[in-house]
Amino acid sequence: MKDILFKQFFNNYGFMKKTMFFIMALLLACGGVSAQTVVSDTVRGEATVQPQPTDDHYRVVTNRFWDNWFVFGEVGGHAFAGDYGSVGDFDGLLSPDFRVGFGKWFTPGIGVKFQFGMGNSKGYSKEETMFVTGDQLIADDGTPYWKTKMKWLDFSVNAMFNLSRLFCGYEGKDSKRLMNQFIASVGLGALHHYDIAAQRNEWSGHFELQYSRFFSRKKDLSLDVKAHATLYQTNFDAVTLKGTGEDSHWFDANVGLSVGLTYYFKKRHWDRCLQCEEPVYITNTVLPEPNCPEYKTMVFYVFFPNNYSGRDDAPIVSGAPVNAVDYLASGVFTQRKFADTDAVASALASGRSLSRLETEDVPTEKANKCEADGVARGYEMSSAPISLDVDAASMNAFKDKQGYYYAPIYSGGKTWYYRVDDETATQSLMSSDNYKESTSYGLNAHSGLDMVKSNMTLDDDVDLYSFADVYAAVEGNGGVLANSTDAATVAELKNIFENGRIQFVSAEGLATSQDNYSGDDAENIGLERNKTLAYNRARTVIQWLKDCGVFRNIGRNCFSLNALTDPIGVVNDPSTRGLNAKLNRCVKVRISYVIEKQ
Repeated sequence: MKDILFKQFFNNYGFMKKTMFFIMALLLACGGVSAQTVVSDTVRGEATVQPQPTDDHYRVVTNRFWDNWFVFGEVGGHAFAGDYGSVGDFDGLLSPDFRVGFGKWFTPGIGVKFQFGMGNSKGYSKEETMFVTGDQLIADDGTPYWKTKMKWLDFSVNAMFNLSRLFCGYEGKDSKRLMNQFIASVGLGALHHYDIAAQRNEWSGHFELQYSRFFSRKKDLSLDVKAHATLYQTNFDAVTLKGTGEDSHWFDANVGLSVGLTYYFKKRHWDRCLQCEEPVYITNTVLPEPNCPEYKTMVFYVFFPNNYSGRDDAPIVSGAPVNAVDYLASGVFTQRKFADTDAVASALASGRSLSRLETEDVPTEKANKCEADGVARGYEMSSAPISLDVDAASMNAFKDKQGYYYAPIYSGGKTWYYRVDDETATQSLMSSDNYKESTSYGLNAHSGLDMVKSNMTLDDDVDLYSFADVYAAVEGNGGVLANSTDAATVAELKNIFENGRIQFVSAEGLATSQDNYSGDDAENIGLERNKTLAYNRARTVIQWLKDCGVFRNIGRNCFSLNALTDPIGVVNDPSTRGLNAKLNRCVKVRISYVIEKQ
């Protein structure tokens, strides 16, 4: 009866083949054609069909039928699991096998393959079947068993699912991503026994999990390691109704491993943009606007303390304990402390000067990890200035909370109450008051956006964000940082960075004209000092963005550090603490990106 069904299957194969081809062709045709509604109107004119690009990792343009084909071959071995699989040594159940085949990927995640396999399966039986070979094996309990061997050919059709691409999205042409991929397959086969007196045919079920390692970004050749299981009807070993009264297994199986190679023919990739068609001329009709992605630009400013650029700190100096950007977001005072706590306590108690005591850097933390503790944190991140008092009461109160005494920066007879570069630490300022911050406008916080908008020149087509909101979007929002951000704005930025495509990032630094150098060639030396300061500020911010997770996959050539010919903002006010001075100590960052319309 089974042989009759098997023959009927192959007699109907021609009809099934034609039917499957028609269905596949219909699906492919539907995938490549997009319907477009035409709205009647009285307008006469010219319309051009626009391309419809997409940067969605889960969306591609369906390829032509002859694209994305592949061939493969593999060798391996398996163990046979039949009704008497526990009899004898495990070695007696092992056999080699091999498979060859071809297939096609319809999408990056879904495909089909046709494979031919050949091998044999060895086991044991209590019954003398057509597969019996060799001498009897007498078990320890005295039961006689016969060794069996089944030679077979197997042809199967398998649906394939690229798990890596289905879960992670399509990586794109010649991408370094997904060089390692996992592929699952499930299918149905027709198996034929040979080299026996009575020819037998069986159905077979196939289950495979494949690991593929590609040798190049072209992804044209892969090394494959595959775990596979082939299930057969329970009479695969000719054991069905047992005379012993034992129950027969509901299936027999081959379970094994194999290794092989797969070669992928051109075209191997999928496009994310339909080709533009030739212009078409329309009379009395208007085409609706295509739902194309939006090309947009955002701007945010990062404001710095006087004479500080971060050139001596991370991320410019790899491994430095202080990160300049984290300092701007949530740093304390100068981000330094006195090395000898007891010496400071003694000096404070006696009223002695602290300037001769040794100081050291305090490692910065991410702003979203710092909890609000009543201490002024960050530069222009709130209404509280970053400079702290160095009187005994203030320092002892801080030490009781944090476990250390914060320290100013002593250099060249100067005492700085905010962090400065080593190169600028010995400079003399126009006023002794300028060594200490006494005001804060919240320019780096979300609350300072209105003040930035009213004082900075912005293009009409750009969106302005605060440094605090951008920092929270890439580093995480929480802790003391949440007091300086807007949750809805942070969520909006996270969506842009995670779901949009960054095209270009540029940064340009500014410094102020408040320089007190009066030696030879004072004007030029002062200019070069400020140029260097402005450049290093922009360099710090660019390096921070490059190191952020959401920006790491962007090409290095997409980042630009603009060294302006004249990056000096003219400030007539001798105070470094005024609004005009603070506004001109900054880095302007422009980010061009593409994102799907909401």
